[in-house]
Amino acid sequence: MTGKHFRETEEQEREVAEPVVVRDRRKIDPETGQVRQQPETAAPEPTEGSGPSLGESIVDEAVAAESDVEKQLAERTADLQRLQAEYANYRKRVDRDRETVVNNAKAGVVADLLPLLDDLERAEQHGDLTGAFKAVADKLVAGLQRAGLTPFGTEGEPFDPSVHEAVQHSTSPEVSGPTVTTVLRRGYQFGDRVLRAALVGVTDHEPGAAEAAPVDAPVEGELPVEQLSNENNQQ
Repeated sequence: MTGKHFRETEEQEREVAEPVVVRDRRKIDPETGQVRQQPETAAPEPTEGSGPSLGESIVDEAVAAESDVEKQLAERTADLQRLQAEYANYRKRVDRDRETVVNNAKAGVVADLLPLLDDLERAEQHGDLTGAFKAVADKLVAGLQRAGLTPFGTEGEPFDPSVHEAVQHSTSPEVSGPTVTTVLRRGYQFGDRVLRAALVGVTDHEPGAAEAAPVDAPVEGELPVEQLSNENNQQ
């Protein structure tokens, strides 16, 4: 027997050994013509890990995951805002320090030129500041004032110990309080910084002589107090 015939015989024997089961699923009985009752299908028993408990656990896990994501997002947002605030403060501090360095450098240069301004002022007082020399001096003073230099210390202004240095003192009834009456050296400030205090003479208020007390006018028919006193003394 060849191999081919052997395999065909084996398949035929397997077909005979496995009977074919035919299920009649017709809803009407062909013999009686009645409607067959369909067998109730049993509901599948819930297997372990299924059912409402499984759904609830899935929802809880999803809610917990969403909560964790929101928490992480809030933390990252707070970190970003903190970094932005720190960077903004850093930039402000750097700009402020840079401005302070520039102002200090300018103030140092201007302070070195104050003796020159004193010489120019004395020359103007003596009438020696004329011609081209005066034009150059005016340009120098104007440039320093544009840079932020401000002179102070003039006669008649109130005395301020924070910007005035009193080297002379006098009193007078013509002033109502401490007043600058003499300027020996002008003061200068650069921006909000006082580069040099002004040397001034100060005059304080001096009360005048006490005025005579007014005499009350005599009432009609009465003598003045002084005349009445004299008459009493004569008696």
